[in-house]
Amino acid sequence: MSGQQFGGGDVLSSVGVKSLTFKLCCFAWAWTGLGQKPYAICCAARQKFSLAGFSEEDLRSPKNLKNLFENWAAKHSKNYASPEEKLRRFEVFRDNVRHIHEGNKEKRSYWLGLNEFADMSHEEFKGKYLGLKMGRREVVRKSSKSTFIYQNASFLPKTVDWRKKGAVTPVKNQGACGGCWAFSTVAAVEGINQIVTGNLTSLSEQELIDCDTVFNEGCSGGLMDYAFAFIIANGGVHAEDDYPYLMEEGTCEEKRSRVKVVSITGFQDVPENNEESLLKAVAHQPVSVAIEASGSDFQFYKGGIFDGTCGTDLDHAVTAVGYGSSYAQDYFIIKNSWERDGGEWVHKDEEEHRET
Repeated sequence: MSGQQFGGGDVLSSVGVKSLTFKLCCFAWAWTGLGQKPYAICCAARQKFSLAGFSEEDLRSPKNLKNLFENWAAKHSKNYASPEEKLRRFEVFRDNVRHIHEGNKEKRSYWLGLNEFADMSHEEFKGKYLGLKMGRREVVRKSSKSTFIYQNASFLPKTVDWRKKGAVTPVKNQGACGGCWAFSTVAAVEGINQIVTGNLTSLSEQELIDCDTVFNEGCSGGLMDYAFAFIIANGGVHAEDDYPYLMEEGTCEEKRSRVKVVSITGFQDVPENNEESLLKAVAHQPVSVAIEASGSDFQFYKGGIFDGTCGTDLDHAVTAVGYGSSYAQDYFIIKNSWERDGGEWVHKDEEEHRET
């Protein structure tokens, strides 16, 4: 890419909200403030074999279950180092299929299904994909504004979807690298840059993972505040095309291109434990958000309104890209950084208009 494109805006993050209870799902989550009505997400998964990705017939015999595993492994390009490893993964897969099947028997507003994590134990899943590190937050440069920039916003639309406004790039896949903090940061910067300049540019998570190493730890985890501060100090961030994602840590290549495509002027944290402030922020721009994503059902969430087990030990970073209401339930739309075929989202209208 040629030319320098500075967004010139502040990005917002919502982190450290440990007294909030989060409702979570795979591309979009919702959260509730304690004592307030729940926010939830309406979603609809693709129905290939069934909502879960398998049928009752697949469970009727060991042979059928083995065939299901082989088909699933081929779809997700799974290659195992030895027959013993493949057998072990099949046994984990079998247990996970049973968990999905039993869970979907219950009367609840969401369903589970097969995805790329189906041969992973829950502990493996958490170790590889949840990379947010709250811990000790060092003092970093933020916006020069001392008060929340949207504090006096008086009008909030009933629904907001930054995807429809062209401020959200397609879902990216972090792979088995705990770099969710980089994806959350980049998505927020991509959003504010499009709002300010009118140009939607996919930016480089890999540059943050390789080069932002003073406080962040690459694929071992990090925090969005540090990443925003790095972008400011670094004079911007490269386009993804110039510094593509590797799904692993690489060597910092600051001189790959002399041109940093996008920068920001500052950032703010959304006031903690304040639902109205988060709504105000998302009404104006995509917002970097911290959640707890370690519930067992979360690993296999496929669609519906997720109201399963949730908590406040924040371990995953995502990006709020909208909000709305469906069937008397309010929700936030959150962009995640996992596989792209995790579901299609049903919006407020009664005809269930679906969008990826």
